[in-house]
Amino acid sequence: MDRASANKQSLANHLALVACRSGHGNGHLINELMRAVYLGWFLQRAGYGICPVEEFRLVEYAVEATLARAHACGEWRLPEEAIAAFEVLLALYDSQLASAPLHEVLAAEQKLRVFLAGTSRSPIPVST
Repeated sequence: MDRASANKQSLANHLALVACRSGHGNGHLINELMRAVYLGWFLQRAGYGICPVEEFRLVEYAVEATLARAHACGEWRLPEEAIAAFEVLLALYDSQLASAPLHEVLAAEQKLRVFLAGTSRSPIPVST
């Protein structure tokens, strides 16, 4: 991935986090954050990164809570206690985009498409 594309993706992800942190998020921004988290997971499984699985699970739980709150009262705000984990995982994804070859990024995107087409609740195991 060229540097300009990686920078553009990184900026979009970090702005989505700011919006969702401040209560100005929406379903699209939450989806974009989870896309980055899942791609980061797949890239880590390919050898790019060593973030604990618990960080990935924490952000999944935070998104589930956010979706429930949005459904109940219309507020799209990520729980404050999950923000640090999102920051860690977005930084991981930024470094992966900077270091992983394009074919690995494309392979991660293909894995994400397969996951989204399936019936599993998460590509991240409960324990590793």
